Amino acid sequence: MDLNSQFPANWEMGKKIKSNLGFNKPSPRDFAGKTPLSEPESQALYNFTLNKNFSLCLCFHSQGEVIYWKYIDFSPLNSAEIAQEFYHVSGYELENTPYNSSFGGFRDWFIQNFNKPGFTIEVGKGENPLPINQFNKIYHDNLGILVSGCVL
Repeated sequence: MDLNSQFPANWEMGKKIKSNLGFNKPSPRDFAGKTPLSEPESQALYNFTLNKNFSLCLCFHSQGEVIYWKYIDFSPLNSAEIAQEFYHVSGYELENTPYNSSFGGFRDWFIQNFNKPGFTIEVGKGENPLPINQFNKIYHDNLGILVSGCVL
């Protein structure tokens, strides 16, 4: 189960895309499940987030050294400015989320549900799992994002 494909932000579209790509049964990645929030881990994060008043979300993934900052046409206040700050402190390029990855993620749901900025930061380069020798670079590249995200 891909726990990051479990959230109610155009989940049906995400499931359809993933199924068409061959991810239509349990697998290590990209299987969205039978329904949104079917997994206890996804439900826990969903409920936890509903009970807090977060000003933004940072979702760290491991592939590409890019920052995805938009969800479809949603553009919460200050998203572009915050994305520019994250680019400045990390050097990671700002990109639109690839269409096949644009639905059902936690960040997608967060932006859609709360109309607040959300970012997916893709750290490192190469095949997952990334080699441990990238840790120091990843830490250095992302420390500014973590610090900036705390004060925004």
